[in-house]
Amino acid sequence: MTFLLSSQNICEYLVRYNLCTPEEKDQSLVELKVAKNFNLLLSLRNGRQLLVKQEPHNSEGKTAGEFAREWQIQKSLKYFPELSYIRSWLPEVLHFNPDDSIIVFNYLNNYRDLADFYAKEKENVFPPAIATAIGTILATIHHATIDRQNYRDFFIQNHNQISSNRPPTLIRGLDRIAPEVFGSVPEDGLRFFTLYQRYDNLGQAIAELTRAFDPCCLVHNDLKLNNILLNLDWEQVLTKAEESLNHGKSGEEPIVRLIDWERCGWGDPAFDLGTLIASYLQLWLSSLVISKTISVEESLRMAMIPLELLQPSIAALAAAYLNQFPEILVRRPDFLHRVVQFAGLALIQQIRATIQYQKSFGNGGICKLQVAKSLLCRPMQSISTVFGLSESELTTHSLIPI
Repeated sequence: MTFLLSSQNICEYLVRYNLCTPEEKDQSLVELKVAKNFNLLLSLRNGRQLLVKQEPHNSEGKTAGEFAREWQIQKSLKYFPELSYIRSWLPEVLHFNPDDSIIVFNYLNNYRDLADFYAKEKENVFPPAIATAIGTILATIHHATIDRQNYRDFFIQNHNQISSNRPPTLIRGLDRIAPEVFGSVPEDGLRFFTLYQRYDNLGQAIAELTRAFDPCCLVHNDLKLNNILLNLDWEQVLTKAEESLNHGKSGEEPIVRLIDWERCGWGDPAFDLGTLIASYLQLWLSSLVISKTISVEESLRMAMIPLELLQPSIAALAAAYLNQFPEILVRRPDFLHRVVQFAGLALIQQIRATIQYQKSFGNGGICKLQVAKSLLCRPMQSISTVFGLSESELTTHSLIPI
């Protein structure tokens, strides 16, 4: 029978697996963290904090098995010591119990959610230096694993669900409206399906992107702003890192960490970068001034967070990635085009998630769909819109916005 975690038994569980001592658990504080999984944050009296997650079980006692992917990344660093330097950019996993789908992390209380940082900073501050750090780390991981058959075999042989050796299926079910949709989607949500099917070139662009999908390296597969942690002292860390570099040393504390690797797999690097860029674009699109009396073009121009404010960070992200991994342009000359298209694909995925969970598709969704359509159907022309720079400027390695 599956062991189900609760606020009452979490301390006993941690003691049983030597994750804390009986003395540590005394006077500890347990806090429920709202998320898709059952998450508990345990604050021990010695100052340590542990984040404990358990996947939900269905009526048959089965889970999605996503924590196994998170654990697989940690195992790979031990199996391939040459990848150990990546560890500092990942979450700190202390324990994994596959039988009960429980995973325990060292809670990084000196970091904060990057989406939260952007939301709470005054005057809409989006430092390009942060995006540069993210782009460098992501490119390093992709570059380190690209076309490495031994790495790919490790993930696939140890856990079949890790394999993403096939095109993504994010847009499944949009080619035609099945009868069951009418019972599960609200009336305004049906407008999305109607609009989507009206644009023949949109479906064609997605089909072509699917055929071009190139699984060649380890990818995060769910890279968005709230899956990135920012060091609370990132400015000081950045300064120390630059000083260390000038003295021929490497910095110890990373500015950012990429977390929640539950959907990772062997996939297309353009998908990771495009998904992250879509997360930045979402900051712009979620700040639109929406009204029935305002056109889509006017709404996009009147956003509370103008796209022009985000472009330096988006450009810094892409430029840092290409600086760290210039070989990707040799392998795939159309790489930036694919990145832009995957950003559009991610926006459509966001629209579908809103319809599924919030049961709505209003004028904001229509604006987002128009942007997604432009990114997917006209990627070459959309590059300057997304990045604020031309493709040639982005691919010139001497140009890194900071």
